[in-house]
Amino acid sequence: MIIRTRLAAGVCALLAALTAGLAFPAGAAAGEPTGQDAPKVDLVLDVSGSMRARDIDGQSRMAAAKQAFNEVLDATPEEVELGIRTLGADYPGDDRKTGCKDTAQLYPVGPLDRTEAKTAVATLTPTGWTPIGPALLKAAGDLDGGAGSKRIVLISDGEDTCAPLDPCEVAREIAAKGIGLTIDTLGLVPTAKLSRQLSCIAEATGGTYTSVEHQDELTDKVNQLVDRAADPVVTPVATQGADRCAGAPTLKSGLYTDREEFGQQRFYRVDVRPGQELRASVSVAADRAVNPGYGVLMRAVTSKGREIVRGEAAGNGRTDGISTGLRYPKAESDDEDAPAEAVCLAVSHSFSAASGVKATPGLPLELTVDVVDAPSEAGDVAAFGLGRGWWLLGVLILTGFLAGLVWGWLSRWRVAVWRTN
Repeated sequence: MIIRTRLAAGVCALLAALTAGLAFPAGAAAGEPTGQDAPKVDLVLDVSGSMRARDIDGQSRMAAAKQAFNEVLDATPEEVELGIRTLGADYPGDDRKTGCKDTAQLYPVGPLDRTEAKTAVATLTPTGWTPIGPALLKAAGDLDGGAGSKRIVLISDGEDTCAPLDPCEVAREIAAKGIGLTIDTLGLVPTAKLSRQLSCIAEATGGTYTSVEHQDELTDKVNQLVDRAADPVVTPVATQGADRCAGAPTLKSGLYTDREEFGQQRFYRVDVRPGQELRASVSVAADRAVNPGYGVLMRAVTSKGREIVRGEAAGNGRTDGISTGLRYPKAESDDEDAPAEAVCLAVSHSFSAASGVKATPGLPLELTVDVVDAPSEAGDVAAFGLGRGWWLLGVLILTGFLAGLVWGWLSRWRVAVWRTN
């Protein structure tokens, strides 16, 4: 009886092993070289005296930044090489020449030792000046070498105090080197002047600017930017929408950037053939002070202005960006030579400028366009929901069926032996 039980267990174990082998193909071993340079991120933190201000969730800006950094360090992907640079952390005096050199590498860019990095962050105390320009130049040097993605995340609560070295010009200089380095900026409880400066720095390298007034917002945004460094780099293509469908630029699948003024509507044209599906999304960011309560609307319309489908979203002032999207599948045609249909994407938003804020240039928007074959197979998530998971489900069903047959045969055999005995 013991032998028969072990035989049954062995058969089931064998089937389970076969299932695991099919369902989970062998991958690269942990730590095995992939042949690609590791993505690099340098977090540049303002540690000037103004970081003592206690206006972020009842705590100082410095305390909020430390807490955010600790959570970010815990969540940093293993493949990302991360470093931390400070500005204004060491010199408390009034000598401008010395204060404008006050930037140092707190933790070198490389494989992350989370404990060591957290210990270094814990030692920071708000001290001196805000040399953003010099810090960006040094940070670009920290990331020098290698072909992987490179990203600087600048976090500051005040504008640069070391002019005439304009940090916006420094960012343009870095971009002109063609080293593929992106600078993202975050303003802690920013003024209008700081928002303009940080926005200009980010735009120069194709990065993003975000204003932050809460500690959890800071944590989430820095985490998002660090994670983005590990993703394939996609550089948006600058385009300029038209004020009507007839003069709109024709876009193919890709990522695009533009600016849209308050109260304006922008049109972009996409050619969709029969049997194809248009998928589009748009994000509009507020890079300056705006009034609370706003929305964004994207419509797909025909060349004659008839609306096909729309996507819309609304915000209440708690975020600096808002996104929406739409999908339009064009039916198959019996005519193989049927022409493509010109579909126009109309984008508008209801942001309004706060008192005293300039209306120009327009707010930055990011447009994603994808034209794909219409859903027709089980592998298409849009058609069946499970996508490539169908084959795994089929393997599991087949394995369960075979295991049931084997177990039933063994059970009948055991009963027959028992009756014989």
